[in-house]
Amino acid sequence: MAAPLKRDVREAILVAAREAAMAYGYGGLNFRDIAEAVGIKAASINYYFANKAILGEAVARRYWEDVARDLDAISTSAHSPIEALRLYPGVFRLSLERNNRMCLSSFMATEYDALPEPVLKEVQAFADINTAWLREQLVAAKLVNPEDGETRARATYAAVAGAQIVARSRSDINLFDSLIRSYQEAGLLPN
Repeated sequence: MAAPLKRDVREAILVAAREAAMAYGYGGLNFRDIAEAVGIKAASINYYFANKAILGEAVARRYWEDVARDLDAISTSAHSPIEALRLYPGVFRLSLERNNRMCLSSFMATEYDALPEPVLKEVQAFADINTAWLREQLVAAKLVNPEDGETRARATYAAVAGAQIVARSRSDINLFDSLIRSYQEAGLLPN
């Protein structure tokens, strides 16, 4: 019975840490606050994660793994690559819908100089996963040639992530929607 309980506590710590990171970035990963949210002692977190860097790495890895599954689900459910591309901004919109949160990886990327190397690698993995998925969809939709796919995918990722940052700074999800519509009108994303 102890093993499921330990797994549940570890999971609860990861969930609370993810929420903290989406609200405050890597700097917001505070063992005391996370322990309070989980209902355990702060020292208990060290049993699961020896230090902040290890916790940050686990949270960032889990985040990109979850988003990779979301992108796979979009690919599977969409009737076409064009539809998948139309649905893509919704991944970022969901964070804003959750109390004006921001993509964990975008938030942590702004803390580049303060991130331990393992955390930074996981943050970069998030961008790589998004870019690879976008490239695949853009090429499959015949919106770009394969040799131009990487550049266009990075531009699309940067634009959508940037729209989320701007919208969060104003606490205005309608601004996010407006920016996405402008990207569609400009041809960066399909209508």
